[in-house]
Amino acid sequence: MASGVASLASSIASKTKTKKKHFMPQKKKLFRSSDPLLSVLMWGVHHSINNLSHIQIPVMLMPDDFKANSKIKVDNHLFNKENMPSHFKFKEYCPLVFRNLRERFSIDDQEYQNSLTRSAPIPSDAQGRSGARFHTSYNKKYVIKIITSEDVAEMHNILKKYHQYIVECHGNTLLPQFLGMYRLTVDGDETYMIVTRNVFSPRLPVHKKYDLKGSTVSREASDKEKPRPPEDGAPAKSRMSQKLQTIRIATRFYCAIRHTKELPTYKDNDFINDGQKIYIDEENKKMFLEKLKNDVEFLAQLKLMDYSLLVGLHDVERGEQEQPEEEIEDNEGGEEEGAESDGGVTGSPPESPSNTLDSNRPLGPGEFDPSVDVYAIRSHENAPKKEVYFMAVIDILTPYDAKKKAAHAAKTVKHGAGAEISTVNPEQYSKRFYDFITTILS
Repeated sequence: MASGVASLASSIASKTKTKKKHFMPQKKKLFRSSDPLLSVLMWGVHHSINNLSHIQIPVMLMPDDFKANSKIKVDNHLFNKENMPSHFKFKEYCPLVFRNLRERFSIDDQEYQNSLTRSAPIPSDAQGRSGARFHTSYNKKYVIKIITSEDVAEMHNILKKYHQYIVECHGNTLLPQFLGMYRLTVDGDETYMIVTRNVFSPRLPVHKKYDLKGSTVSREASDKEKPRPPEDGAPAKSRMSQKLQTIRIATRFYCAIRHTKELPTYKDNDFINDGQKIYIDEENKKMFLEKLKNDVEFLAQLKLMDYSLLVGLHDVERGEQEQPEEEIEDNEGGEEEGAESDGGVTGSPPESPSNTLDSNRPLGPGEFDPSVDVYAIRSHENAPKKEVYFMAVIDILTPYDAKKKAAHAAKTVKHGAGAEISTVNPEQYSKRFYDFITTILS
């Protein structure tokens, strides 16, 4: 058995040698996107999952699996050439490891493939650390983030321990669910991407979001980030839907001309000044804090810091008012690019039994499937208003290296030794982060 596992590992490792493929013209247009890079991603994920389906799942991962990669070089790519470059390279890092992680997060490979390839990923106006760009899969289940080569190196540094941690906690974590990591080379430019499960819901829209670090120095949304739509007052319930639609249109127009965002990312001081609290019951609070404590202790052991708790708030009453419009938008978006495809990805992605609460019963206002919305917690019965919270730890790939130590020294000189600056050593960061989060739960 050991020799069989070793041969499987070597078969993946052997793919580090670049393959060349030549394609004949195709009648159907596959993987259509206005962005050639996304077309290459869709093609690559489709190719990768198909290849993995022919490789037997090993009894256990081997050390070489955490170093392996699969590369393919495509030349004379003639089909869909108006959307996809004729020459490109696609590289997948540690394919067997990420397949194993997807399995441990109860994500079916076919569903993952369909989500990323049936229709083009959607650009997001959100930006991560250092202006990182995001896309979401067309069905909003997954996030595709453009990362740096340094992030790739750090991911390799922590991947073995991260995998072990996910095994030990049975996937029950607030950490990002890393599902795939890729390098795309188009026109000589290398782009690195990582795919994670979406913190927010594919179904319940987030009405306000916060990025919390437990720091108060320079931790507020900028004026450019915050939208200031024309004031309209709180519409009465009897005319809520019509007025809400008018306000939304006005908000979108105002945000467009000011280059601000409809859903800005607020921060610690905004959270405090808003008097915001997370109203969850004692049982959910206990489970949440237990996961958070384990997660931040793990990150401290890895010498990682500068991560955040991403908090999304869904207002159930507002969501109920918006529901008819959102359903129309979803139906229109789902058909936009799914009409032409190959036999493997036509129609709606198949729903596995674990992805539905009850296939015969539609979800009502504020309801969610915990196997899909894994980061969701509903507010308790005595909360000021009925809400659903989406909370997860994000941006975990920052090591406390010489650069961060220098930044800590500079900020300490500027703001004083007692200031709550974000750049502190991992042990101090994890404790302060955890302590702050405990104060916002009510």
